[in-house]
Amino acid sequence: MPQHPGTTPASFTRLNAEAARLLGVRPAQYADLLGMAPEHLTHDRYRIPASTNVRLWELMVLHAPWQDVASHMARQSTLGALGIWDYLVTQTPTPLEGLRDGARYLPTAADAGTEMLHIEETEQHVTISHVNAADLTADVASAIRAYSLALFTQRVSDASRRTVVPTRVALAARAPRTHGILTRLYGTRVVDFASPVNSITFRAADLRVPQPHAPGLSDLLRSHADQSLAEAVPLRDWLDLFRTTLRGVPDDEPPTLRALAQRMALSPRTLQRRLEEHRTTWSDELQSVRRENTLHLLASTDLTLDAVARRAGFADTGGLRRAVRRWTGQSLTAVRGRDDDT
Repeated sequence: MPQHPGTTPASFTRLNAEAARLLGVRPAQYADLLGMAPEHLTHDRYRIPASTNVRLWELMVLHAPWQDVASHMARQSTLGALGIWDYLVTQTPTPLEGLRDGARYLPTAADAGTEMLHIEETEQHVTISHVNAADLTADVASAIRAYSLALFTQRVSDASRRTVVPTRVALAARAPRTHGILTRLYGTRVVDFASPVNSITFRAADLRVPQPHAPGLSDLLRSHADQSLAEAVPLRDWLDLFRTTLRGVPDDEPPTLRALAQRMALSPRTLQRRLEEHRTTWSDELQSVRRENTLHLLASTDLTLDAVARRAGFADTGGLRRAVRRWTGQSLTAVRGRDDDT
């Protein structure tokens, strides 16, 4: 399973909070969210609930159109803003090797429970696909998808010490009325909208060219990233504890309300009431775990689609495909990271 699902590093939350403030969001609107206390936000050992970050993005898209939010976030994401992930991506022998490390160590920058990166290489091109499977509003999802592709462009340019322009941008978002801010963001007019795959494509030659780097530094950074993840302290509220308990139910034991309540030393009625207090339901939480498990099986295992469908409780692969489209807005192939119809 992904490392520390449901949380993000404090560096990403700091970036989001500062971007929100500069956009005009009043700090009082998010100061009470879990993880926003200075003792947590300023220390990189803590991991902040993903829900806190989602709320910051929700507040931002209330203040500006999603494409403006994506551009604003990209401007704030100077090299180093995302902590060690930024250096894993930029301090390698080639930009492509940096992107591979960025995908491998995604938990150092984001919630690996809902975020996935896939890299597809051909002789001429390299395509980076980004999947966000979180339960988001359309505007927040669009802003995050657009921002992520801009971030990859920036870090490739940072690594190369020169501006690298993508050959194609495919956004899994509806086209805004005007595209100018996005063409400036990516440095190209080749931006497709309503794409089944959220991706950005570069010339392979641009990503395989050797770049200045310190020998041995990549190994040191990877070791530090491993240690940071091992020592991280996820911040949890009651709902996080409930979700951790639900995720811990063995695969061969279908979760029931009564059994989970017993695990948490609560009555079924009390458990339902606590869920209602957190504006969710037993049914919603079951669907959330099903979504998380299904996407993990697709992205991180070699199981066939038939096997994934069976393990996730779908009658057939058609139901699996429809669910993935509903959850992510993208095709099963995009989430899978390869073309696989078996």
